[in-house]
Amino acid sequence: MAHHDGSPLYVSDPSPGLGDRVEVFARTAGALGTRRVFVRSAPDGEPAFTEATADRVTPEETWWRATLRVVNPECGYRFLLHTDSGPLWLSAAGLSRTEVTDAADFTLTAYPPPPAWAADAVIYQIFPDRFARSERPRGPLPSWARPAAWDEPIPYGRPHALQQIYGGDLWGVAERLDHVETLGANLVYLTPFFPARSNHRYDASTFDHVDPLLGGDEALKSLTARAHARGMRVIGDITLNHSGDAHDWFVTARNDHASRERDFYYFDGDDYATFAGVKSLPKFDHRSAELRRRLDAVIARYPEEYGLDGWRVDVAQSAGRHGAVELNAQVATATRAALGDDRLLLAENQFDASSALRGDGWHGTMAYAGFARPVWSWLARERSTEFWGTPGPIPAYGGHDLAAVMRAYAARIPWRSHAHNLTLLGSHDTARFRSIAGRDHQHLGAALLFTLPGLPMVFAGDEVGVEGVHLEDGRRPFPWDPAAQDHGTHRLYRELIALRRGREALRRGGLRWLRAERDVVLFERAAPGETLLIQVSRNAHAPMPAPAALAGLLGAPDLAPGEPMPADGPAFHIWETAR
Repeated sequence: MAHHDGSPLYVSDPSPGLGDRVEVFARTAGALGTRRVFVRSAPDGEPAFTEATADRVTPEETWWRATLRVVNPECGYRFLLHTDSGPLWLSAAGLSRTEVTDAADFTLTAYPPPPAWAADAVIYQIFPDRFARSERPRGPLPSWARPAAWDEPIPYGRPHALQQIYGGDLWGVAERLDHVETLGANLVYLTPFFPARSNHRYDASTFDHVDPLLGGDEALKSLTARAHARGMRVIGDITLNHSGDAHDWFVTARNDHASRERDFYYFDGDDYATFAGVKSLPKFDHRSAELRRRLDAVIARYPEEYGLDGWRVDVAQSAGRHGAVELNAQVATATRAALGDDRLLLAENQFDASSALRGDGWHGTMAYAGFARPVWSWLARERSTEFWGTPGPIPAYGGHDLAAVMRAYAARIPWRSHAHNLTLLGSHDTARFRSIAGRDHQHLGAALLFTLPGLPMVFAGDEVGVEGVHLEDGRRPFPWDPAAQDHGTHRLYRELIALRRGREALRRGGLRWLRAERDVVLFERAAPGETLLIQVSRNAHAPMPAPAALAGLLGAPDLAPGEPMPADGPAFHIWETAR
């Protein structure tokens, strides 16, 4: 009945500077009987109401326009609608007849924006040990490593699973960029490439160079150069929360109590704080200015010397937090400042990341809670699998639950952050979505992934049907034998990525949920000059009449306003519509 979001269709400048004036638009259905509209903001903390004017009027709807001045780095606002049935508040949480808190206000932010190229990104995540082997010779394996043949099963749940090395390297990634380019992805995200004592390498033993097992420094430099030559970008992965216990800083700290490195960690005599109670992962103490200086130098050095285009930060929700120490926001701000302009900074966050997406820290976070969890809950067939260690089965959602959860998480963050969150069906830290949802529902999940707001990510292998019932099992080596690939799934991913990259409404457009029922959701993605209508159905359902809100607004060659929406089984439909 009424809508606004932070996209260019509703906000004249989504990335204003301090002092700028920005026009904002609210869209109300004629049936609501809206007579007057005000925008409520709070410059310098003082409530202010600005009356909007009717900018465009049709029998079906009115677009209201008001001007806001961005006085503070973050400008929160909401709309007050005077309607035939009484006053209503329109915030990012939707319409309410009662007073609402500031938590779900729409937010304009005057902090420097993410790099302009990020909105066009389709991310391809690569776990280097499992993607591709090159033919280049390599030295002997370290004593901790256990070699494995490329087709050897993952020994998940058994001792030494994290020490099993399949031999993928960065030279192999560079040699297989044709595959990434053909898929349509244009941003490669590498999980850690630092030396370590595990195949995942989140237990770094140094940040000074690239692991020789992966080809060393020259392999990373060659990979980024080849990617850039194709118009692709590459980001790395780093943990600012902890190191490995073999890290040169930690070894010095344990052996020399008078060293500067001793202050890099939380020591209590011979004991020390860790990540998740794992003794091989000692936790950084960000109260040390020298630690921050060194970490900032690492953040800056790899883009400058190795050609990285940004970073993803592991367990970012924990970095700088320990007991009474609360420096998480400062870690985010300092890291972004060290990274510099035109580079992307994404952070892992498994839960509500709203407090981390205010200010000038992370550009976005991994949307496990606001995207992956609700999609799993709606599309999973195998519900006994845990999601990120949550006790009990995966909950059973209807389409209305899916939309409600997504709206609730999006309402708590600035639109710009929502549009730059990394969306995903799964990652190297989860079971494969295909094993949870099945082939048909994986395809529905992919339709949601590439048509909803955010920066969509494919974990290497998803596009050819790789399965895995557990975190470790999901890290199976890439099946390069064509006979082992699902070519229909690969074709679908290519088509959806091409659609994503070719449509402004999918890359930068707003989101309007139109219907959400048990087995079907219907939503609109719209940008100036382009509107798409997307329906995703997990099962056959009763024919769904086109929403009244579409009457006079949307028309399509195969769907006239007012006609029933398709009632297929597992399927999705995408229409380009005319306003």
